[in-house]
Amino acid sequence: MGSVRSYVTLLGLSGALAALAATTVAGCTVQPAGEDGKPVPPLRVELPSSAPAEDGAPSAPARPPTTNAPAPAAPAPVLYAPGDSGRDIRELQARLRQIDWLFDGPTGTYDDLTEQAVRGFQGKRGLPPTGRTDTVTWQRLLDMTTEPGRWQLYLMGGQPADAPDPRCLTGRVLCISKSSRTLRWMIDGRTVSVMPVRFGSEYTPTREGVFEVYWKSRHHVSTLYDSPMPYAMFFSGGQAVHYSSDFAARGYAGSSHGCVNVRDEPAIADLFAQVRNGDKVVVHR
Repeated sequence: MGSVRSYVTLLGLSGALAALAATTVAGCTVQPAGEDGKPVPPLRVELPSSAPAEDGAPSAPARPPTTNAPAPAAPAPVLYAPGDSGRDIRELQARLRQIDWLFDGPTGTYDDLTEQAVRGFQGKRGLPPTGRTDTVTWQRLLDMTTEPGRWQLYLMGGQPADAPDPRCLTGRVLCISKSSRTLRWMIDGRTVSVMPVRFGSEYTPTREGVFEVYWKSRHHVSTLYDSPMPYAMFFSGGQAVHYSSDFAARGYAGSSHGCVNVRDEPAIADLFAQVRNGDKVVVHR
């Protein structure tokens, strides 16, 4: 008899637990009776749900989205920028001239015109138009141009003068080098001034040798070519050192008819005032 009672008791306990489990799954828990003996209303228990929250109800924090997108590429390193100067800037400018993005220079200084040319070149090719020459811009420019020659780098002058010819080391001498395209004004071996010069073409070459200034003509005009030759200092027949507006405008893209052209007018005006008839002129390679 005791064993039957125990069985019934266990059976009742199992049923109660099952009922409790059923109410829990439904979202409610059974509450004990209150102090007055009346049952307490069931307590609502919200279970986690993937359904969207109703208006005004707090929602679970959003999980950050996962992505496999690559990180933004770092900017290309800058090689040359406004304010830089030197031979590399001359090459940059010479290459920009080859493809008509720059018309002045090369000057060897990364100036406003160079910055504008680089910015235009970059924008035309879908590159960031920064105006600074980075590695990507430089490589694209190299692919589109050729290695500039010496006189492309110094189209408007500015090239370093070579050593003076030994014949220039005594007396008052206009020492003119065809190799470096420069004129040194020298007195007793000391260089007073240096300026870029241009010579005749292969059809009208400038004569080489030792001469002397035999005539100066401040406002000279050529009767043969009907062209002005201001500050002319004649040293060999009709050949003279003089100012050339064409040289000032076109640089080494042109040539003279045999004279030694100077493009810097203030410089040759000062030189003209110092040189005397009888001063030596040496034209050498």
